[in-house]
Amino acid sequence: MQSVDTALAKGRVPKSGRVAPPASRRRSRGVAPTALRLVAYAVLFAGVVVALAPFVWMIATSFKQPQDVFTPTPTLLPTDARTGVWAPTLDNYLQVLGIGGFATAFLNSVIVVVILVPAKLLLDALAAYAFARIEFPGRNALFMVLLATMMVPGVALLIPKVFITQELGMSDSLTGIIVPNVISAFDIFLLRQFFMTIPREVEEAAMLDGASRIKIFWSLALPLARPALAVVTITSFIYHWNDLLWPLVILSDQEKYTLPLALQALVSGRVGQPQLVMAGAVVAVMPVIVVFLIFQRKILEGIALTGLKG
Repeated sequence: MQSVDTALAKGRVPKSGRVAPPASRRRSRGVAPTALRLVAYAVLFAGVVVALAPFVWMIATSFKQPQDVFTPTPTLLPTDARTGVWAPTLDNYLQVLGIGGFATAFLNSVIVVVILVPAKLLLDALAAYAFARIEFPGRNALFMVLLATMMVPGVALLIPKVFITQELGMSDSLTGIIVPNVISAFDIFLLRQFFMTIPREVEEAAMLDGASRIKIFWSLALPLARPALAVVTITSFIYHWNDLLWPLVILSDQEKYTLPLALQALVSGRVGQPQLVMAGAVVAVMPVIVVFLIFQRKILEGIALTGLKG
């Protein structure tokens, strides 16, 4: 008590009687969070460098001249190996797009995602809304069965899907790529979780105003579910744009190849020309990167909101 009175007399503590910590301790408390923050930033920066290094190398190689790819001293930038002068070229992209079937494959991929993604979005949203809002016998059991299908490896379903696609006369066609993929159990689950967060009072008020169930779904539920719909749209686009396995199984006509198949053929046929392979890879991956960078906030927002209610 005497030490406190002494400190009060010297003006080092407030009148409440609590002794202020020494200045060195206050400085140490401020230094520790700063050091931890710097370490976290350093780790994150290292992770970014490791993740981006292959993409940077891919893009840089795609602009190199053929004679500048294999050099005694590897260089990242597209420079002339003899003079060291900056010498990028677009010839690799022109050659890739001029190779038979690559431009057609790009167009086929565009057709697939433009038709498949909206159809998938509509059907999955209808199913999800039914599971979330419509009472019918066996709804919960059927939903559990739907969730159980997510546990089945996709490879195990290849043979049945091939047989069904052949029986329906859709093999070796873009229709055979689109139709078997218009329903996704995971997307139905994701959208159902979001529809569950919509207050029932809003729908009941719309019913009192004479709105039908379809009207409520189309004019009320879908606009409110835009964050979740954005997640389904973007992830579906990325998945089906990069899908290699199913087109590889179902297609045999090279005129029907999608971009991943054309890129695989390019890799197999141009083993000694990595600059062409890298140019083809850039053409294939840039649409995905652009879409993800533009809509990444929508993806995170939708995923965060879909888990609010079970």
